[in-house]
Amino acid sequence: MKRRVETITFDGGTLEYSVTGKGTPILVMHGGHSNCYEEFGYTALIEQGYSIITPSRPGYGRTSKEIGKSLANACRFYVKLLDHLQIESVHVIAISAGGPSGICFASHYPERVNTLTLQSAVTKEWLTPKDTEYKLGEILFRPPVEKWIWKLISSLNNAFPRLMFRAMSPQFSTLPFQRIKSLMNEKDIEAFRKMNSRQRSGEGFLIDLSQTAAVSLKDLQAIICPVLIMQSVYDGLVDLSHAHHAKEHIRGAVLCLLHSWGHLIWLGKEAAETGSILLGFLES
Repeated sequence: MKRRVETITFDGGTLEYSVTGKGTPILVMHGGHSNCYEEFGYTALIEQGYSIITPSRPGYGRTSKEIGKSLANACRFYVKLLDHLQIESVHVIAISAGGPSGICFASHYPERVNTLTLQSAVTKEWLTPKDTEYKLGEILFRPPVEKWIWKLISSLNNAFPRLMFRAMSPQFSTLPFQRIKSLMNEKDIEAFRKMNSRQRSGEGFLIDLSQTAAVSLKDLQAIICPVLIMQSVYDGLVDLSHAHHAKEHIRGAVLCLLHSWGHLIWLGKEAAETGSILLGFLES
C-alpha cells in the first residue's frame, strides 16, 4: 500500500504519521501493537474516495512516548497534526486499544470530528494489574523484550503461516478453531501474516494498558457527532460489554453487532459486510 510517512515536532514531542489515498479525510486511531503502517480496512475506503491519516499513537513507531502522558495531551497533538495538514475536520475511526484516543478526541474537539466509528474498541477500563493478561503484557511487551518477541512471531509466521494462524487466531475469538475455519477466507492467512510482520509494541502498549481507565462517562456523554459502534459477537480480545457501554452512554450511537470470526472484523467471509456498513455510515 502506497503511503506518505512523515514526522512533525511540536513542543519538543515528535509525532509520526502516514497519509494514503485522496479525498475526504479519515483520522484512524490504530489499535495496540500497531503504528502508522496499519492497513486493515483501508483499501475499501481509499477506493471509495477517502484519504486516511494514521498517526502512530504515543510510544508506537517514531512517536514520542512523552506525548502520551495523558489522552488529552495526545489529542492536543492530533489537533496540531490536522492544523499542519490544513484539515478542518475529519471522520474518526478508533480501533481496539485506540478506542480511548478516539473517544477523547471526539469529546474534547467536537468541531474537528464529523463522525466517530468505534471498531472492536476499548471504551472503558480494560485489563487491570490483577489480570493475568496485564501481567504478561508488562513482561512480554515492554522494551527491549517486545522487539525480540515480535521478531520471533514474525519469523515463525513467515515460515509457517497456516500453523501460526491456527495457533494464534483463537486468541482473537471466542470460537473454537473449527468454527473460525468455517467463517474465514483463504486470504485471512496472508493478512494475518502481514499483520504480525508489521507489529511492534514499543512503549505504546504499556501506555495503552495504563490509560484505559482514563475514559470517563463524562467523555462518552460529551460526544455529539454521529457514532457507529462495530464489534463481532465472537470477539475474544475486547469483551462485548465495551460496545454496550458505549451505546448506553453516547447519545444517539448506533450499535452494529457483527458475526465475523473475531476481533479482526476486517477478515473473514463477513468482511465485505463490515466495509459496506462503515461506508454507508460515512456517506449518510
